[in-house]
Amino acid sequence: MRGTTRRAPAPHSLDLDGRTALVTGAARGIGRACALRLAAAGAKVRAVDRDTDGLRALAAEAGGGAVEPYPLDLTDLDAAEEAAAGTDILVNNAGIQLVRPIEEFPPGDFTAILTLMLHAPFRLIRGALPHMYGQGWGRIVNISSVHGVRASAYKSAYVAAKHGLEGLSKVAALEGAAHGVTSNCVSPGYVRTALVEKQIADQAAAHGIPEARVVGEILLADTAVKRLIEPSEVAEAVGYLCAPHSSAVTGTSLLMDGGWTAH
Repeated sequence: MRGTTRRAPAPHSLDLDGRTALVTGAARGIGRACALRLAAAGAKVRAVDRDTDGLRALAAEAGGGAVEPYPLDLTDLDAAEEAAAGTDILVNNAGIQLVRPIEEFPPGDFTAILTLMLHAPFRLIRGALPHMYGQGWGRIVNISSVHGVRASAYKSAYVAAKHGLEGLSKVAALEGAAHGVTSNCVSPGYVRTALVEKQIADQAAAHGIPEARVVGEILLADTAVKRLIEPSEVAEAVGYLCAPHSSAVTGTSLLMDGGWTAH
């Protein structure tokens, strides 16, 4: 990946012993980092992804049975809701991307992206809330994006899904407050993941420029901090929102955009 690799900061203190967490898109990237972080804090992590091999590798790295591989296609919405039952912490992370002008955007792909990135989180939240409400405690963390608050050309489905996720998260916060359940978004800029690698290639094709120019001239053009974000940094933000001292933090978005939205 392009950009300078930075050493991740030391994890902050976090004790989730006895908690069950579900993380979607857990086989790689941000989801993998979140699963490892929550497992290291003592949570039993239900790791959801279509990539069975990636889940096995994640479980092996976590060790000690801390991560339970849960192969699942989240577009099976009934199964997604069922998977979330009994969880104390829900991290909605799974996502895909397609970069096309609106007039060339395949309607089927638009529907698929909204199903995975908005409808599935709704069903997962719906499945998790009865247990959370019953015990008077729960943490919902939705991995949104700077594109949940800002738009970019050629990303109609992704931007629509992330804007919708931000709204869904706020509604869950309002409804959950009386039951000890918080709901927040973590909204990063461009993170060092395979998804971003694909975006670089797609943007290069859409704009007709070399990939080397995409990072500096398009991806990071509006950011003050000229580097990609590490998945472990996002995972630390997720951990913060799951901690006891964050019980009053709800209905908000934690922007990790390198100053993009400061303009």
